Amino acid sequence: MTTFANALASAAVVVTVGAVVVLWRHRLRSIVLALAVQGVALAVTAALLAGHEHDRVLFAVALLVLAVKAVVIPGLLVRVVAATPGARESDPLVNVPASLVVAGLLTLAAFIAARPIVALVGGPTGRLVPLGLATVLIGFFVMVARRRALSQVVGLLLVDNGIALVAFLVTSGVPVIVELGSSLDVLFGVVVLRVLLARLTAAGFSDLDQLRSLHD
Repeated sequence: MTTFANALASAAVVVTVGAVVVLWRHRLRSIVLALAVQGVALAVTAALLAGHEHDRVLFAVALLVLAVKAVVIPGLLVRVVAATPGARESDPLVNVPASLVVAGLLTLAAFIAARPIVALVGGPTGRLVPLGLATVLIGFFVMVARRRALSQVVGLLLVDNGIALVAFLVTSGVPVIVELGSSLDVLFGVVVLRVLLARLTAAGFSDLDQLRSLHD
């Protein structure tokens, strides 16, 4: 494999490992840190593709991804964590060992399901598409298995990052206007969720079971 292929594979693996770390760690600050590292890896993926394709616009996309997904969004979530008493995912619906087993099974399922795409795209980028799909599936699982509202927000962001990784690999980058629109949508959503989480935390509700009890 070429240096480009090795570097691209390493960045894509870090994106997927970041999703697994979210399942592994209990401390919310560690979960947000894993999300930030994942954002850096996603930006590196875009930068590597930009260098390989000699695409200056894609370099701009890489910088945008770095700013939004590795700095701004994690920074907003860190503020929520700082205001959250007992900032831990203390009682997930699925325990950590079982969650890691499920993550492995979801990754295997992603590799099986992505075979047609791998065959269609080909090359070093096509072979990495299953990692993006695995990140999406793990993100959905985080949303189902975790009780903390902030953990579920992170799960949603994992899904978005996985979709972005697949888009980069399949298309060798996306137009900057598309990524700009997507990033602004995600950023706006996170700002709204950050305000909502801050209000819930101030009221003493950060666990979804507590909110369900209010409904009951």
